Amino acid sequence: MNLITDLTRMWLTRSTRPFVFKSEYDEKLPFSDCESLGVYVHIPFCRRLCNFCPYCKEVYKQEECDQYIDALIREIHMVGNQHEGKKKATSLYFGGGTPALAADRMSDIISALRQHFDITEGIGVELHPDNVVPSVLQKLKDAGVSKISIGIQSFRSKYQSILGRNPVDMEALQQSLSAVSFETVSMDFIFALPDQTYEDLKADIDDAFRIGANHVAIYPFIDFTFTNSTVKAMPKKQKRELLDRITLYCKEKGYVRSSIWTFSSEQDARYSSMTRDNFLGFGCSATTLLKDQFKINTFSVQAYCDRINSQTLPTSLTIRFTPRQRMIYYLFWTAYSTKVDPRAFEKFFGVPLSKMYGFELWLARLLGFIKEHDGILEMTLKGAFYYHYYENFYTLAYIDKMWGIMRKKAFPEKITL
Repeated sequence: MNLITDLTRMWLTRSTRPFVFKSEYDEKLPFSDCESLGVYVHIPFCRRLCNFCPYCKEVYKQEECDQYIDALIREIHMVGNQHEGKKKATSLYFGGGTPALAADRMSDIISALRQHFDITEGIGVELHPDNVVPSVLQKLKDAGVSKISIGIQSFRSKYQSILGRNPVDMEALQQSLSAVSFETVSMDFIFALPDQTYEDLKADIDDAFRIGANHVAIYPFIDFTFTNSTVKAMPKKQKRELLDRITLYCKEKGYVRSSIWTFSSEQDARYSSMTRDNFLGFGCSATTLLKDQFKINTFSVQAYCDRINSQTLPTSLTIRFTPRQRMIYYLFWTAYSTKVDPRAFEKFFGVPLSKMYGFELWLARLLGFIKEHDGILEMTLKGAFYYHYYENFYTLAYIDKMWGIMRKKAFPEKITL
């Protein structure tokens, strides 16, 4: 696994230099000149902890949550005050954890962000199905939230049992979504679970659109080494057949594919915090991507609050990109949308994509991974699967290792990937 990712990294960066994350960081973040800047906020609290979930999270306690949000708002001002006036931000997403548990404080957080950022493309918040009740939805909408994403995982009882989730009352969910409307209502599902069939996944997607979703995400199950999950991932051949069949089904239904794993019944229904050229992350474990660096905040809620209370940014690790490393990061996450615009690449880096990766593009066409339409490079079904397949390697070789270390140590000295 590491051999595959190491060889790929060395080939695409034209260097044997690994990705090195160090404890050094900038107190002043160079985001003022960034275009297409997104904002992400992490709320790490859940009512109960799912054993398959790898994200930074803790069991919800109201007092701890309020203390955390007070620190979060201070971090927002610490960073936001570094830019004179308001900075344009294309989007704002709240992830977790279960951000909707902080619905009573959502207006405080968004108000702080709006003092520094002009948010142009809406505000999204993740919810557990238990949070989808009119009172919570109304609080979110009143705070300015325009998009919600509900972590269903599966409506099928056999997978709810495997994942340790409670049954979802679809009728109650539908009534709540009818009572309070949002621009985008997304529902998340996990695919490639043991013995999961096309009919299982198709039924989940059909149910989602029937009860009020206009967007669905079908994320692959990844077996992180540091979780307590006993669920085993689906073999490669079955996974490809399942992804290909469900993709073709969604296309036959006329759904719009906006990324590797997302489909919408309406053209403008979008929910993704990943495909941004640059973004600022606030909260523990949140990441920030700028032109020449990537930084990640500490995973420890207590260490995060202590840093903020001492008027210091909670950055745990930073990588300073070489130009080629930054290009690979850009291409990898831009490709998540299934499309890459060479003109956007040249605008961002000041050099043609064909000059930097002409051979790789030729090979990708030859292998049937991509095709070109109106100057845009688009993934084929085959290309989308192998993107997913490599992303699984990348996740286990890089993200799994980094998150596993950072869950144990708030401020490691260095991580080499």
